[in-house]
Amino acid sequence: MEIIIKATPEEASRYAFEKIREEMERGAKVLGLATGSTPERLYRIMRESDLDFSGMTSINLDEYMGLSEDNPQSYHYFMHKHLFDAKPFKKNYLLDGLADETEECAQFEEIIAANPIDVQILGIGTNGHIGFNEPGTSFDSRTQKVALWQSTIDSNKRYFADEKDVPRFAYSMGIQSILSSRKIILMAFGKEKAAAVKAALEGPITEDLPASILQTHKHVTVILDEAAAQMLSKK
Repeated sequence: MEIIIKATPEEASRYAFEKIREEMERGAKVLGLATGSTPERLYRIMRESDLDFSGMTSINLDEYMGLSEDNPQSYHYFMHKHLFDAKPFKKNYLLDGLADETEECAQFEEIIAANPIDVQILGIGTNGHIGFNEPGTSFDSRTQKVALWQSTIDSNKRYFADEKDVPRFAYSMGIQSILSSRKIILMAFGKEKAAAVKAALEGPITEDLPASILQTHKHVTVILDEAAAQMLSKK
């Protein structure tokens, strides 16, 4: 595991972009993408860059259940707004929040198997979740319906008019699905992520802290700002 600490989220995001550029130059064709505030700077840098993504395939981590693709709070909408409209890919695969649970999850696993992810971008929740895989999720899990913890709902309610509008369930790529990626880039910014980062990188590997499983992956780069790294004992 490689741990990179930069002074600011902007510097950290630029470093992540350069890692993606390097992987594309080496032949990477499939990017696993995350949503939320953490990758927004990265996607802006990707939009403003001279990189051509028209030969690339993207696969997104998760999607809220019950939201249509054109809902401004859906991750379909987020990805088009922050990246796809400006930088078209050859193909974008995103979970459908209105689809049948069994069919959608099975189909998504088939997509991942047919398009092995070269580089997976991840954020981390304050409770240590990756994707929407909350504490207690089996390390053997594949794409599935998940119930969101209240802490996750609280973190995301700022995007909605009212907390009651935040979906309570989502579809998420499972932990085994994430681990199947050839390389993983985990990004975390801000002091509110510091405890989760320390537990994930320096604590025991446990399903109570889903991100801790990344300690077992052969090719993980963790990119932090100083605030998120402040609790690490080894810097």
